[in-house]
Formats: sequence, C-alpha cells, structure tokens
Amino acid sequence: MTAAPDALPPLAGLQTARLDWRRDEGGEEAPHSAAFDDVYFSRHDGRAETEHVFLHANRLPARFAEWQEARPFVIGETGFGTGLNMLCAWACFDAHSPPTARLHLVSTEKFPLAREDLARALAAWPDLAERAARLVAQWPEPVAGVHRLWLDERVTLDLHFGDTTERLERLDGRVDAWFLDGFAPSKNPEMWRPELFAALAARSRPGATLATFTCAGVVKRGLAAAGFAWRKVPGFGRKREMLAGEIVAPPEDRRRAATPWFTPPAARAARHVAVVGAGIAGASVAAALARRGVAVTLLDREGPGSGGSGNEQGALYVKLAADTNPQSRVYLAGLLHSRRLLEALDPERTLWSPCGVLQLAMSDREQARQTRFLAHHPLPGRVVHGVSAEEASRLSSTPIEHGGLHYPEAGWVRPAALCRRLAATPGVTCRRAEVVGLTPGDDGWTLALGEGKGERLTADQVVIATAALANRFAQTAALPLQPVRGQVSRLALPEGAPTLDRVVCAGGYVPPPLDGTLTFGATFAPNRDETAVHEADHAANLAELEATLPTFVAALREAGAALEPATLEGRAAVRAASPDKSPYAGPVPLAEAWAADYALLAKDATRVPETPGRHHEGLWISAAHGSRGLASAPLCAELIASRICDEPLPLEAPLVDHLHPGRRLIRDLIQGKPPTRGVGNGS
Repeated sequence: MTAAPDALPPLAGLQTARLDWRRDEGGEEAPHSAAFDDVYFSRHDGRAETEHVFLHANRLPARFAEWQEARPFVIGETGFGTGLNMLCAWACFDAHSPPTARLHLVSTEKFPLAREDLARALAAWPDLAERAARLVAQWPEPVAGVHRLWLDERVTLDLHFGDTTERLERLDGRVDAWFLDGFAPSKNPEMWRPELFAALAARSRPGATLATFTCAGVVKRGLAAAGFAWRKVPGFGRKREMLAGEIVAPPEDRRRAATPWFTPPAARAARHVAVVGAGIAGASVAAALARRGVAVTLLDREGPGSGGSGNEQGALYVKLAADTNPQSRVYLAGLLHSRRLLEALDPERTLWSPCGVLQLAMSDREQARQTRFLAHHPLPGRVVHGVSAEEASRLSSTPIEHGGLHYPEAGWVRPAALCRRLAATPGVTCRRAEVVGLTPGDDGWTLALGEGKGERLTADQVVIATAALANRFAQTAALPLQPVRGQVSRLALPEGAPTLDRVVCAGGYVPPPLDGTLTFGATFAPNRDETAVHEADHAANLAELEATLPTFVAALREAGAALEPATLEGRAAVRAASPDKSPYAGPVPLAEAWAADYALLAKDATRVPETPGRHHEGLWISAAHGSRGLASAPLCAELIASRICDEPLPLEAPLVDHLHPGRRLIRDLIQGKPPTRGVGNGS
C-alpha cells in the first residue's frame, strides 16, 4: 500500500548499490548487483541491447527527427542503473533532432551507484566518454529526492532518488516515452507492482509509448490494467520476445482532488517573458528561461545585484528543522541544487567557494536540537554531519569552543557578482527601469515603466521578483510579505591577521575573508525597510562575532584590526519573508476568485469544492526568500521556468504545492480570517 499523495518518505541518505564485477559471456568485466543477483548490462553487447529495446522500440530516431514542439521531448525511466540507457538516448537525440529541439530525461533509482562505480561502469563505452564525464561530474550524493543535472545546453536530466513507485506518484510532469528497465520481475518483484503501472499511466501524455525487455505475465497484466496497449515484438540476442506499447488516453490525474486550488494553469506562449527584479531571485529566473530559448527582458530600478542581493559576500547554507518538514526538504534540495548550478556556471570558482559551513551549537537547547536532527536525518556525511569543538577548530583553523553541524559542500558566494553573471546569459536583455503597473491583455501583459515618459513594455508572461516590494502590484497585493532589514559589517584586515577556512554560523555568520576584508553579520530587524547604515548595528554584529569566536576576535585585535563600530564599513538592505518563512514560487492566484470559489472551507474544511484554482494568466512570482535566497532562489527559478515551458518540475508535487503563492489564502479561509490586503502584513 502506498503513502498518501501529499506524504513523503523520511528525508535521508540512500543505500548505494552493492556491486560485484564479473566477466560476461564475451569475457569482459561488467557490473553485477549483489542485492538482486542480476547484471546491469553485458559489456559484450549492452549498448546494442539498449538501442534495440529502448530506442528503436520507442521509435526515438524518427520521433526526435520530427520534433517541433517548444517544450522538450520527455523520456521517463524506471531504474537509472549505470545511466547507459539515458546516455544512449542523449546520443540518439543529438544525431537525429533539429537544433531547436530539447530533451528532458527523468529517471528513478532506489540504489544509486557510488560515483566511482558509475565512472568504472561507463568506461566500457569509449564513444560515450564525453557524455559520461558530464554525468559523473554532476553525480549527486545519495539523498532521497529530485536532483536536476544539466547535461548540455539542450539536455536536462532529473534523477529521482528513492522507490520508483513513490517517485513517480509524486512526479509533477508528463512523459512521452517510457524505458521500463530495472532488474527482472523475478529478481525484483517489489518494483513491478500494480501501483507502478498506475503511476506510469497517470504520468503519461496521450500517445506515450513504452518498451521493456521483459514479457513476464505480471508486467503484461499490470500494463493492461493501467490502460496501456502492449504487444510482443522481437527481443534482442537470445531473448526471443520483448514488449512495446502505448497509451492513447491516460487516466485523469486525481491528485488535485484534495487540493484543487493548486491545479496549475494551462501552458501558454512564452516567446518573451519580462522579469521584474534583478536580484538573485529574478536573475535566476531570467537565466533559467533564457537557457530554454525564451527571450527575457530583465527590469530593475538599480540594475542586477542590488538590494538584498547586493552584498559582496554571502553564506550559502541552510538551517534545517530537527523534524522533517516541507520547508527543510525545499531548502536542502535548494542547497544541493545551488551547489551543482554554481559548479556548472563557474567551474573556476571566481564567484563562490565550497569551503564548507560550520553551524555551531552554542547553547544546550541548540545542541539538543542538532542531536535530534542528526538522529532523524541519516544523511550522507558529504552533505552534513556532526562535529566536536575540536573538529570544528581544526576545520576552521581557529579555536572554537562549541561543536555543531558541518556542511562540507556549502560555502560562500559573491551575490552581486552572481546576479550580474546570470543577467549576462545570452537571451537576457537588461533594462534599468521601475515597473509601476501591470495590465493584462488578450496576448499577454503590458508593463508601465516609471521613467516619467509613460513608457510601456509588452510581454507574453511576467515574473515578479522584487522581494519586499513584490506585493505592491494590484495582482499580488493579497500575498503577505514582511520586510526584514539586515545590516552586514565589513572589516579591512591588517597584514598578519588570522583567517578562517570555513563559514561559521551561529546567531550570525562570518565567511573566510575575501580580498582582504572580513564580512560578518547580519542584524535581523523585521518590519523595517530603511537602508541607512547604523553604528549600533555594527556594535551588535561585533558582539555576535565575539560571542561566537572569542579567540579569533582576540587574535584580530592583537594583529591591530580596527574593531570599533565607528571604524567599520557596512551595508544594509531589506529582504522579504512570508508568514511561514518559505518562499513564494509559482503562479499568482486570483485572490477574489479564490475567496469566492473556496468560501465553503470557512464553514467546513472537509468539504472541498472541485473548482480548479484560478490564476492571473501568465503572471508568476518568486519572492520571500529571506536570508537563504542563495539556497532557495535558483531552485525556485527552475521550478517557475519548468512550469512556464511545460516541463517536468525539479521538486516533488507536495513540495511544489508547499511553495505555491496561494497557500496562505487557503489557510486564512479555513481559519476564518479576512483576506490579507496591502503591504508588509506578516501576520
């Protein structure tokens, strides 16, 4: 029996595949699963088998050659294994598709290979070496969830780590062709269940095809019961027969029955999108859309990398709840996503450093919370692990009095420089302009620019990403946002001053020095939106730094550092937070329509109307990222760009719903609260 559609399994690391390396019938070494007592492929003829079973039985060469859709062609796979099937599909796509076509690969895996085993297995195919190297370089840690990889400019791979049925039940996206792989039903009966076939059907587009090596009765019966038409076709090698098939009319997706308000809007044209706001949220959206071939106009009053994204240095880290909740899932997925994105965008690491982050436990309460977190989240050590005070001191190269959590692959980023790099993505046009109004039309939106000339700009769709100002438009006014002022302090270091090797976080944060300057902070002042720099805030930042790293601060003083509030430089900016501290990422709801359509919830929350949620067509928002935008904004940008471009999403459906901008409207209706109007309402 499967879990409820909105439930997710515990957030944890996965067991990696246990392999034996055996000689196949051709005398070549090939990987063999110790757990399932079955081969991944035959090195002697595995490539030819993949092409016969999955590529040709799904008619991929011809379908790729004919593909003219703006959206990508989507292949779904049950069991990634060594990745051979997907690499072959990628090679086939490159050989046959028109240059404007895109390919999106979605694959599940419950027992991912270790990186070293993956590289060893794929070394069997020299002609795939370049593609394999890109896959291996981005190979994620074995953490349950969705991991998006950019294989090249036209090919995206989403790895869904976890149980195949559970992963597909929570996939937000639809598939054109299925590779039903995985170990044989006799070896792996747990995978080939009725629930799997039902999930395959529900995630299929009309006319989706399938192919599988097996003709087992359980597979034929499961496919037929789910609505697939199957037929036997010649198999490969000594295997006489295999199955191919298609589904003409997939079943209705009933996952929205309990939450119809989160029904996504229908896809519409996105030739030109205007993105309002060029901080980390807006610049990430602009770059994500431009990578998909969409023309983007990026508008900001101050230009890319201003406001809350304008600091020279910021920490890339998260603070996860002791008990798993949707917010922690989103932020951990975002942290891992940002890490891969930065590596792909800037392999020279001029914009960032994966130096690691220490999150110290400076009180008994925090130590107890972290202990509970580690007990409830058995994640890989490369993602997070506990450290003693001695280990923290060694890692940071300065004496530390407290232990805590170590995130080895987190670190720091140059936010302002990153925004400028993203805004320079080919296909993005930047304009310094303030957008003062939005007007919908039959073909899109008209944006009024506040340049004193009454200028107008038109776009097919619009994304709002203006932080605390994001609900200043009439269409977004119902979304509660709380302004939060924060000030960082900057200290020019004298020669011979001590340094840090890790970002250290407690009440504030301090990364390793950059260009001879130590940045630390930041203050946290809710419901304040002024940006003047205050000496009192410098004093607060100094006090926090000294409480966290007293020996380090003493060494700074001995080296002659000017540690006085009046001598420090700094910068203040305003970020935005939502009432539940999770970002808004998705379509903007028609608040008045929601209030009418779902008014019944105020009387009885169990009586859910069937009416799908109505939204402002072609209007989206990415906001409320708070102080963790480096971890959340790039992933939210992918979510929005994927929805606009009609692609599978990079998060599980329950987490997509958790980020929906209308979630607060529904909560207020259920609790009988009046609709939120105006700006700065964080209640």
